[in-house]
Formats: sequence, structure tokens, C-alpha cells
Amino acid sequence: MELHMQSHHWERRMPDWLAASVAGLVGGALVIVLEFFWSTMVLNESPWRPTHKIAAMVMGRGALEEMSLFSFSIVGTALVLHFVLGALMGMILAAIIAPFHFDSSPGMLAAIGLAFGIVAYVVNFYGMTAVYPWFASERGSGPLLANLLFGVVTAVVYGMLERPTREPLR
Repeated sequence: MELHMQSHHWERRMPDWLAASVAGLVGGALVIVLEFFWSTMVLNESPWRPTHKIAAMVMGRGALEEMSLFSFSIVGTALVLHFVLGALMGMILAAIIAPFHFDSSPGMLAAIGLAFGIVAYVVNFYGMTAVYPWFASERGSGPLLANLLFGVVTAVVYGMLERPTREPLR
């Protein structure tokens, strides 16, 4: 009987980009649902508040006016931007997972997803506030939990959807 341990050393291996983007969309869908739930049920605010803040990234500060009102253009812009960013983040996560073989087990994927979620939270709510200062007010346990769940769900879904590669790139 031979025992094979999975090595997590770097090996030139391309991620499955389609699986990565779909995984990011799934993680993004979870986060947007959590944002709606958190703002209405926990913070007792309008569910449209997060969408106004997200849309303001591309629409400008004008989107921050009347944040309690529904606007199709603001909500649509926020959802498109949110899902595009989710797919991109899924691809970044896959670019970390694939070459180090972090897809060796669901537990390893979850651990990498947690670490990625922490980094994403810090970048989103501390780094990006230099450009988008209205996100500073969103710092806290709810968004942190959402980013952690995004990372875990995206990593695990990527592991489930990833198609096996034939040979590592040389």
C-alpha cells in the first residue's frame, strides 16, 4: 500500500476559468442576499442602501442620495457591478488555488476561502475606502461574515466545478 500526500508546492497549472467565474457568481449571489437580509433584519434599514453604495462606485456620489428609495437604474447597476466583481474575485481565488493544488480537499478549499475572505474584507472596507469613503461606515461583523462566506463558498464551489487538467504546464 502506497501513501500519497498531496503537496502544496507551486506548480505551473492553469485554473479552470469558467468554473472560477461561475463560483464567483455563486459566492456573489450569497453575499448580495446576505446584504439585503443584514440591512433589513439586523440594521433595520432600507434593503436598497447597499445597492446605492455599490452603484456609486460607477455612477458617482449622486447614487448616494435618497438611499432608502428603489431605483431600477441604481439597483441594476449595483447588481451588474457586484456580479462582475464576484466573477473576477472568483478568478483571482482560482489563480491562487490551482498552482498550489489547494483543491486537494474540501477542507483545504474552505481554509483558503476563509483566508481569501479576510483579505477581501480588508481590501474592500479598509483599502478601497481611500477611493470610495462611503464604505467605511460598512465596516463590521456583518460584512466580515459575508466576505468570509464569499471566500469559502466560492472556493468550495470552484473545487466542485473545476474540470480536471491533463498535464501541468511546462
